[in-house]
Amino acid sequence: MCGIFGIYGHKDAALLTYLGLYALQHRGEESAGIVAYDGKKVMQHKGMGLVSDLFRESAIRSLHGSIAIGHNRYSTTGSSNAKNVQPFLVGHKGAHIVIAHNGNLTNAVFLRHKLEEAGSIFQTTMDSEIIAHLLARSKGKACTESVLESLSQLEGAFSLVMMVDGVLFGARDPLGFRPLCIGKVDGAYVLASETCALDLIRAKYVRDVKPGEVVFIDKGGLRCTSLSKARVSANCIFEFIYFARPDSNIFGENVYLTRKRLGRQIAKESPVKCDIVMPVPDSGNSAALGFAEESGIQLEAGIVRNHYIGRTFIQPSQHIRDFNVRIKLNPIKDVLKGKRVVIIEDSIVRGTTTKSRVRTLREAGAKEIHMRVTCPPIISPCYYGIDFPTKRELIASNQTIKQVRDFIGLDSLEYLSLEGMLKAMSLPGGKFCTACFTGNYPVPPPKRFSKRAFEKKG
Repeated sequence: MCGIFGIYGHKDAALLTYLGLYALQHRGEESAGIVAYDGKKVMQHKGMGLVSDLFRESAIRSLHGSIAIGHNRYSTTGSSNAKNVQPFLVGHKGAHIVIAHNGNLTNAVFLRHKLEEAGSIFQTTMDSEIIAHLLARSKGKACTESVLESLSQLEGAFSLVMMVDGVLFGARDPLGFRPLCIGKVDGAYVLASETCALDLIRAKYVRDVKPGEVVFIDKGGLRCTSLSKARVSANCIFEFIYFARPDSNIFGENVYLTRKRLGRQIAKESPVKCDIVMPVPDSGNSAALGFAEESGIQLEAGIVRNHYIGRTFIQPSQHIRDFNVRIKLNPIKDVLKGKRVVIIEDSIVRGTTTKSRVRTLREAGAKEIHMRVTCPPIISPCYYGIDFPTKRELIASNQTIKQVRDFIGLDSLEYLSLEGMLKAMSLPGGKFCTACFTGNYPVPPPKRFSKRAFEKKG
């Protein structure tokens, strides 16, 4: 996951991009960057770390121009290091190309080898750089033609904000895995991963970029064209379960209200006799409220989050995740002592952080600990931009629910059914990608690359 933001036609473009990235920080905590353009030259400021640490007032003031693109990174393809910080900036034939990418390209290895065979030299290990090379080699006479020709070669998940020769582009893949919306503020157009970024800068939401749509913004305003159109969409359902901020609207639906419905649904499917309901903050808060309302069990904040610690799941290594979870959440012993507790969790991925949390609650005096998870067991890797890399790392793909329960140390464990999860969504079930729960991939996963396969496909 990553957060992307772009703005065209505002005198304070860099400042608004900074604020937009601040609102989207939950989507990536490894690195951040802003590239601004004043019509003649580009300026950039980026690095490893959080937005608030990287951008001082002097840095923002140095980014002149009415066009800016920003990016928060959470690495999935490409390692976590300084050379992979986005936005990605290159110059070609006197034009500037700036790319901010959210998603994963499933044909990245094939395209990279094809480009290297043709003479391309790569600076990073990101799949996003492939797009720049395709643009540079395009035979399109206009930049819009080059963008369409380049993006038509991509497979997998991509939401993009790009600038090519002073034109701002926004695009989503034909299945629409990742969110991207359009807003407007002071006559300037804005592109952002989530509407919470629009809210912070007081931009008015216009609409979502449609799956398979490419929008381009220049002095003539906003225009759009279609890259291609799939018969069904495959919006990532995990955006609702975990990633997006509860105050955002994505894919046409409010995240907070959706999570409440997920909590209500698991309360109907898997009731439990308990004294208190408690969430795992923060992504479990909304679902716990829905569970409490449906079950009639009292809602309590049994653990308090240290907000100076980031989201453990999106940290780049398990070692850092384990360290952070010990200082991230602190139990309220007087609330937990002697109580039968049901914890509402958004998901269980590897199980290690959940096990640590449960052990802490036991030590705080909880009599019984039950858990209800507002999604089905995650059994398959994600190839579209979420860090579920291998089956070996997914606890539910290798163990039964009873084994997972025992490993974590729970008195009971129940997951929301696939049918119940889709029922809680207000959008038709066919609009969502549920591959991490089912193994049914809407776009074929990347195959192991071989030169022979390349020559045959090429």
